[in-house]
Amino acid sequence: MGVPVDTATFRAAMARFPGAVTIVTTAGAGARRGITATAVCSVSADPPSLLVCLNRATGTCAMVADTGMFNVSLLAGDGGATALRFAGAGGVTGDDKFALGDWRTDARGLPLLADAVANFCCEVAEQVQAGSHTVFIGHIVGITLTDAAPLVYERARFHRLAPI
Repeated sequence: MGVPVDTATFRAAMARFPGAVTIVTTAGAGARRGITATAVCSVSADPPSLLVCLNRATGTCAMVADTGMFNVSLLAGDGGATALRFAGAGGVTGDDKFALGDWRTDARGLPLLADAVANFCCEVAEQVQAGSHTVFIGHIVGITLTDAAPLVYERARFHRLAPI
């Protein structure tokens, strides 16, 4: 095995890895939770599924584990303020995060961002503990789409995609 990689080098390398910006949301017992996440990707088309990686120290992770349900809203290019809010900027926590944005609920009562590029409604199929995070694999039970361009995060800055 090679020499261990220090945390600072790992973070610097991952900062160069551009990622789509999403909000992962859930709800239960009269409360809503949500968190900004770039660690989201497709898993399979059959059955349609994706994965999200959530820090176990967050209320969102605990509620997803408890309810077995989550939604993923892919933010549009103008969603930087929403992304920062759900990342905890300004100390905003819990249900107060939802004061920004046009939030709707799906048939299960979970929050969806109305102007998201795409919304994925998921049921937890598997969960795996990985370091400080839980990886949730969700079977997709609903999708909504718009024509907006997505928001991307790279080197600690938000970007909009442009065709080449």
